[in-house]
Order: sequence, then C-alpha cells, then structure tokens
Amino acid sequence: MQQLVLDIRPPARPELCRFVVGRNIELMAQLQAMLDGRAAERAVYVWGAPGSGKSYLLQAWANACTARGLAVASGGLQAAPVVVADAVEHWDEAQQRAAFAAFNAVREAGGVWLAAGNAAPADLPVMPELRTRFGWGLVFQLQGLDDAEKRAALAQHAETLGFRLDPAVADYLLNHTARDMQSLLGVLEALDRFSLEMRRPITLPLLRQLLANQAC
Repeated sequence: MQQLVLDIRPPARPELCRFVVGRNIELMAQLQAMLDGRAAERAVYVWGAPGSGKSYLLQAWANACTARGLAVASGGLQAAPVVVADAVEHWDEAQQRAAFAAFNAVREAGGVWLAAGNAAPADLPVMPELRTRFGWGLVFQLQGLDDAEKRAALAQHAETLGFRLDPAVADYLLNHTARDMQSLLGVLEALDRFSLEMRRPITLPLLRQLLANQAC
C-alpha cells in the first residue's frame, strides 16, 4: 500500500529576486524605481500572453511594496498608495468604472499604479477612457523567456521548494510538457509532491513515472 506524506509547506511566496528578468530589464528597472520612490513615472501597464509571468510579477512587486510598509490595494477597484491590478481584460462595466475612478484618485494623490492584461492598451476590451489611462503611463510588453531562462526559472523555483533540480529533469520538462512557465512550474510542484508521496528523490525516472500516471 502506497504511503502518502502530507505536504504542509506553504506555497512559495512570489518574490522579485526569484523573477527571471530575461529581456525585461527596463521593466524591472522601472518597477524597482517605483518601489524605491524615485520613479518619475508612477503608472505602469504590462501586457503579455497567458503564462508569461505577469501574475507572478505583480504579486512579487506587491509583496515587495508591503515589505516596505506601503499600503497595497489589489484588484484596481479602489484607491491606495499602491494599486496592483491583474487581468484587467476581464473587468465588467461596473468594475471598469470603479477602476477609472481609482486610477484618477491614485494619480492625483501621487500614488503608484501597476496593472497587467493580455493585450496592449489600445486593444483591451474596456471603455475608451480606461484604455487612455493605461496608456498615460509607461507600457511594457512582457517578453517571454528563452529555454536557458526557463531552465534558470525552474531551478530557482525548485530551490524555493527545497531541492536542487537536475538539468536532465529540466530538459525533459521543456521537451515533453507544455512550455509556458505556468504549466512548467505546475508540473515541477506536482513532481515535488509526488517525490514526497513516493519517498523517492526527484530524478528523471520519477518525472517520467509522474507524467505516465497523469496520462492514464
């Protein structure tokens, strides 16, 4: 009978130091400047494809702001010294109006605003006034990671889970699973849980067994 081990560790907390920057150097420099209170522009909109890391980046930046003692409002529907809004393309009409009012209030008060969506401001399915507001600040397209950067991201996430990732395991993940980071990290976390359940170290044979079980 297989003995299961209860994994009671909390999920890894998103942190800016664990975000693999890749080609997003200018974006990260701007976010750091906003965090330090030295940014000339205090509103940023980030867009990119699903799985590109937008949500992780926003959560990590919000956590960094909180660690600095800044009051953070998530969701974009109310004003605060720091506002973080993710997946703005899903806002309904009432949410769009609330976000429009919040954006204006934050800007007038000198607060900072970080929002993200799946398209550039001009292509968002929101009211024109809100698209204009998103375009007022700096707009960055989040650049996806190449394979080397994905390996680095996987290795970093493995460290947060408490193990060292064998390069052969990382290569197999990239070649035999979905390649977006959200899916890759999901499989890596499932592999970590599976290793605890099986009481076996994380190896390439264990990964193959996990994927075979998932395919059944």
